[in-house]
Amino acid sequence: MTALLTIIILVFILVAIWQMVKIFDLAQAKNDNSQVATDKDNRINGYLMMGFLAFIYIITIVCFAKWGDLPLMSNSASEHGPIIDNLMIISMVIIFFVQTITQFLLHYFAFKYKGEKGKKALFFADNNKLEAIWTIIPVIVLAGLIIYGLNTWINIMGVDESDDPLVVELYAQQFNWKARYAGSDNTLGKANVRLIDMDRANILGLDEADPNAQDDVITTELHLPVGKPVLFKMRSQDVLHSAYMPHFRAQMNCVPGMITQFGFTPTVTTANMRKTPEMVEKVANINKIRVDKSQKIIAKGGEALDRYEFDYLLLCNKICGKSHYNMQMKIVVETQEEYDAWMKEQKEFKNSLVN
Repeated sequence: MTALLTIIILVFILVAIWQMVKIFDLAQAKNDNSQVATDKDNRINGYLMMGFLAFIYIITIVCFAKWGDLPLMSNSASEHGPIIDNLMIISMVIIFFVQTITQFLLHYFAFKYKGEKGKKALFFADNNKLEAIWTIIPVIVLAGLIIYGLNTWINIMGVDESDDPLVVELYAQQFNWKARYAGSDNTLGKANVRLIDMDRANILGLDEADPNAQDDVITTELHLPVGKPVLFKMRSQDVLHSAYMPHFRAQMNCVPGMITQFGFTPTVTTANMRKTPEMVEKVANINKIRVDKSQKIIAKGGEALDRYEFDYLLLCNKICGKSHYNMQMKIVVETQEEYDAWMKEQKEFKNSLVN
């Protein structure tokens, strides 16, 4: 009986909704439902365009004032870093200038030439002068940026072998990094993933018969001497990875089956970078956030978060799998003396094999 009453009530509700819809349709029948915009519609849309233009400019100013951090790029720690930063700043300034002008013209013209009865907008069916202007100017600007960028790229990639750069291999695999130093002969031994032998701890597949491989050093932390040119050789064991070192303005894909390379000269030690005012402020802000979060975690019975300390990092900048976020390696930039002392503590490849 209850089920029958429920069904009857639902039917009555549906009928009532149906009747209300019909009444609403009849009430709207007398209204003008024309799809043709009137002068009033055009005026409203014109004012909305100008309002949105004002919103764009206001929100941009607020963002610069509240969150802007000028200069746009800072804390580079490699010899070529300032050149990359300068190229980025020039590009951003040009983009910002063009965007500001074009957005104003777009919204202003939509307002100025809004539809009005009896009014016809002035237009040019063809104007060679205007077309030449908006074609030649972008061509010149883009050509300048491309030539500047290409020249910068050539200077960065053209590692001078006569400078006797430190040769280091970055080995990528899901989901970690390994660094292989070329040893005292500064020549990396031959390697192939088919030669990987976990039973003998040959984790990178070095050719055990190659004399150049005997003094190679494999580590899980990357140490670099400050002021020394470094030439990186990059390999991937499985999928496409990307070696990204943001503070050194360096990035290169690690492609399975081939060796890629990138070079730079570190200019700021880890210890000195930690002392810069910008980094001191950043670390203080991060630790303040961690303290606040730790209080909530402790209240729930958890352990407090560790204090943050700045370190250079090697990251993977390709989404390489489910643990991609965790693929990073610490980079330590130190004096030549500190680097030499650390290197003496490492095992050479010939001494790391398991017999």
